[in-house]
This record gives sequence, structure tokens and C-alpha cells, in this order.
Amino acid sequence: MDSSGVTRTNFELIGTGPAGVTNARRWAVVWLLFAASLINYLDRATISFALPLISLDLHLGPETKGLLLSAFFWSYTAMQVPIGLIVDRLNLLWVYAGAFALWSLAQGLTGLAGTLGVLILLRILLGTGESIYLPGGLRIVSRLFGPSERGLPSGLFDFGTRTGLVFEGIIIPWLLVHFGWRDTFVFVGLTAFLWLIPWFAVFPQKVAKRSEKPPLPQTRRRMRIAHFNRNLLGICLGFFCFDYFWYLMLTWLPDYLYEARHLSIMKAGIYAAIPYAVFGLSEPVGGWISDRLVRRGWDETRTRKGIISFAFMFGLLIIPAAMARTAGTAVILIVCAGLVGLASANLLVMLQSCAPPDEVGVWTGFQNMAGNIGGIAAPLITGFLIEWTGSFLSAFILAPALLISGQLAFWFIVGKLEPPAPDEVLEAR
Repeated sequence: MDSSGVTRTNFELIGTGPAGVTNARRWAVVWLLFAASLINYLDRATISFALPLISLDLHLGPETKGLLLSAFFWSYTAMQVPIGLIVDRLNLLWVYAGAFALWSLAQGLTGLAGTLGVLILLRILLGTGESIYLPGGLRIVSRLFGPSERGLPSGLFDFGTRTGLVFEGIIIPWLLVHFGWRDTFVFVGLTAFLWLIPWFAVFPQKVAKRSEKPPLPQTRRRMRIAHFNRNLLGICLGFFCFDYFWYLMLTWLPDYLYEARHLSIMKAGIYAAIPYAVFGLSEPVGGWISDRLVRRGWDETRTRKGIISFAFMFGLLIIPAAMARTAGTAVILIVCAGLVGLASANLLVMLQSCAPPDEVGVWTGFQNMAGNIGGIAAPLITGFLIEWTGSFLSAFILAPALLISGQLAFWFIVGKLEPPAPDEVLEAR
């Protein structure tokens, strides 16, 4: 077979854009993914800002709060591989829209929950819907953009998650103070449905549908490749360490500022939003820098791994933050720790570069499943450590220690950033 023909075919399917999809439309889809990611994290983390009020209303202690914060990640993590398989095989337009509607409904119904058990069930439903965010988003980006230009769109759409937290740090505390936690959840959940209107208007049908449907044996082969590929293993281990750090900040930072630093709910929300903003702004910046260097001839593997390692070092700053004497010093150090976000886009592009082109969704599912085991563990372990030690210090030491150790997986397990060679695929069969 003519190798140049294969290259053109693959490029047409997953490269700069399928035939008929304009550059303006590609970026319109990226901005819609950005908006969906914003809503995703705004819905996901509202409970972190509302936690002081919910805990007073339902009489929750530290361990019970940790259980509630962790519940979202049970279904979110379990759904990552199934949703990855789904986005690789079914219509992306309808799958993403259906998952979006499910999580928005769960968010709205949370305001009607009367018991801890119902809250936990709705958090599980929310996690099921929101599981589409990363596998679906990366699958779409990988079909719209070529390998050397995926850093910016990957960082940009994921930047929406942190932007959601910034808006949340400003808007949600105001809503909580003026309307209470129940009306806040109902309002945030139901207004999100408006996003579906531009989604159906803009998303290109040629990207929504697969060009071909592989038979069942090929599906089984993909699962074997995903299970045993060395690069995927290293990516999953490193992403677990990254997400443990991130979810500590996401789930416990507002409560830390409220409980340990004695800030009001409004101030805790605003000050928590600042490191989220830094984290988010760093994402497209880190991706853009890497794309520029790679296009100038720098080795992609060393460039992306180097920026990840540089970014991870900033995570160490939350250790002195926990020991700082004043709330202002602690906030400044935590804000600087937000520069860990420089790694995010490169983590996402690393997977797209290593995965077989038609398996980006399921590989992302495995990656995000591993990462969100950290999402399950971080709230629970943090709650336990607070209950056991009476402070946040031990939790703030563990998270960056894991983050720094994650670099070992990227440098010593993940190899060259390229898809498996054809002979490797044949051997896996």
C-alpha cells in the first residue's frame, strides 16, 4: 500500500480538518467545548463552595464531607473507559449533547435534595454525565487539528474548566448568600441547557459521524492495546499524580480558606478563584509554547515532558502555604502553585500523540479514569487526615509529593511521543 496515501487518509480524518470544515468553524467548536468545560466545572465544584452551608444544614463532619465530595468521582471514574469507547464509535454530536443534558439536570435537582443519601445519588448522576468532558473533547480536537497544532486548542478547551471555577468563586458565593444553596443549584443547573442551542447549530456533521464502523474483533484488539501499551501505562500513572494534586485544590481549597484561615464565604470564594484562574490561564499558554517550539524543530517528546516537569515543581509551594502565619501569604503561595497548569495541555497532547488515531477516546478514558482515582482518593484522604491530625498540613504535603513523583512515570515509562507502529498493533492482535 502506498504510504503517502495512508498519510493523506489519516490526515483527512484527524488532521487539520475534514473536508468542508472551515477554520472558523473548527475554532467555533473549540470555543463551545470551552463553554461546556466551564459549565462542567462550575456544576462540579458548586458543592465545594456551598459545603459550609450544606454541612450546617445536614450536620456533616469532616469525614462525611469528604464522603460527599468523593461521591461524584465514583461514577465519573467508572464511566471513563465506557464513554471513551462510546465517543470512538457513536455520533459525537448527540453523545456529547445527551451527556451535557444529563449532568445539567442532576445539578438542578441537587437543590431539591433533602438528605445526604439523595445528595450522594445526585452527585453520582452528575459524575455519569460529566464523564464525557475529556474523552469527548479530546476526540473532537484530534479530528479537527493536526499533531503539531493540538496544544493550543487542547489547552483552550480545558481552560474552560478553570474559568468555570473563577466565575464560580465570584458568582456562587453571591448566590449562596442571597438565595441559599438550594436555589443556587437549581438556577445553575437549569440555565445551562441554553448551551445546547449553539451546539446543534455549529457542530459539523462530518466530525460527528465515524467514517466506518469497525467489527467487534477490532474493538477487542483496541482494548488489548490500551491495556498493555507502555506509553498508556506511564501516562495513566503520571495523570493520577497530577489529578490528585488538582482535586485537592478543587474540593478542599474553599473549605480550607473558610475553616483554617477564617475567611468569610465571599472572601473564601474570591481567594479560591485566583489560583484557579492562574491554573486555567497557564493551560493554553503551556500548550502554545510547546506548539511553537515543536514547529521550530524542537524535539516534541523532550519539549512537552520538559514543560510538564517545570510546571509540576510549582506544586511544592502549597507546603509553605499550609505553614504560613497569615492568610494573605498562604493565598499568594497557593496562587503561585496554580502555575502547575502549564502542564495541562501538554498532558493532553501527549496522549493524542501516543494513541492510535482511532482510539483517542478510549485512551483518554483510561487516562482520565486513572486520574480520577485521585479524584476519589484526594477528598477522602484529606478528610481523614484533617480528622486525624486536626490540620491541613499533612494533606498539603502528600499532594505535591505525589505530583513530583509523577514526573518519573513521564520520563522513565512513557517513551517517544508517537502512535504504536503497525507491527506493534499487529502483534497485539
